[in-house]
Amino acid sequence: MAAPLPRPHRFDVWLAVCGLLGGVAMWALGLSTSGTGVLPAAWQLLPLAVTAALELLRRTRPQFALVVGTFAVVFDVFTPGNAATLLMYTDLAYAAVLYGTPAAARRIPVTTGLVTLGVTVGFLLWWREPEALLVGLGTGIVSFGPAATGALVRNHRDAAEAARLRAEQTALLAELDRGQAVTAERARVARELHDMVANRLSAIAIHSTAALSLDDADTSRDALKVIRENSVEGLAEMRRLIGILRDSSGDLEPAVAPTLDGLGALVDGARANGLDVEVDAGHGPLPAPVELAAYRIVQESLTNALKHAAPGRVTVSLARRDHCLTVTVTSPFGDRDGPRAPGSGAGLVGMRERAALLGGTFAAGPDGELWTVRAELPLTEGDPA
Repeated sequence: MAAPLPRPHRFDVWLAVCGLLGGVAMWALGLSTSGTGVLPAAWQLLPLAVTAALELLRRTRPQFALVVGTFAVVFDVFTPGNAATLLMYTDLAYAAVLYGTPAAARRIPVTTGLVTLGVTVGFLLWWREPEALLVGLGTGIVSFGPAATGALVRNHRDAAEAARLRAEQTALLAELDRGQAVTAERARVARELHDMVANRLSAIAIHSTAALSLDDADTSRDALKVIRENSVEGLAEMRRLIGILRDSSGDLEPAVAPTLDGLGALVDGARANGLDVEVDAGHGPLPAPVELAAYRIVQESLTNALKHAAPGRVTVSLARRDHCLTVTVTSPFGDRDGPRAPGSGAGLVGMRERAALLGGTFAAGPDGELWTVRAELPLTEGDPA
């Protein structure tokens, strides 16, 4: 079954009613457009009623309404003629361009223009009088003029719609960029927070467990000393990070952006926490992002060794080869007798993200009796490692 036509727009109903009533009033008063008069005056009511009914279809079936309306206007020429019929036909030509398909909107102005030209030339050749130009002018006013106006209005409407869509797309892209920036910043803060505080809290957890499990005053005193040192340093680092989050000028960034110059202090802290660390660092000047990533990877690796490694030596190696810095940290892999701090896996994720941000590679896993962490960081961001 064919789908029923939608209800006509309220404005279209008013056009149809007013056009029909106006045309009937002109007929009753004997007003006409001086048609040929071949048919009696009452016959002008037929094309009047047809064009009025077609006004109800000016939005839903505009091309059909124009075609049928053209036949009605041609029929009206053989009657004394009604101005209301012509006015409603001009609206049908305008609506066919404005509400019709894009192809019809391009075709109708051209067709009406050719019809106007043909009528003008034809009547000039037939009458051979200047009055024939008035017939062509009337034809252009009734057909080509409304079609050209509809084309102009449609072009402006399409341009406005395209501008609106571009504005919506721009706003959507801006929102996506903002969301990505927020996500990236949250990930950066999460990495910094984890790297700055996790090693301190891990040392506190391990030494506090040792102090509680061993009934020895000297051991407890040493453990409490390490706990206090890590607590104070962790609190200071937290305050610096909070300062960055509160400060919009970025002046506090260098205070929490460590470099490899602080690697010695980092290793000393790991040794104070009970790790046997050996360092082999051979590198020249490095870009600041590479130094920060290398420092954080070593820091997190030492933290993981403190929490999970078996007794034995932890080695830290930094070597510059060609255009990349290779960071390698190995620790004994196996069961341990002492207390073990819990881990969430966020440290490995953070190290992998730091390497990926520089276009480098990262790998961590058991290698025989050792747990090996290896990262290759390009010295130029985006270069292959």
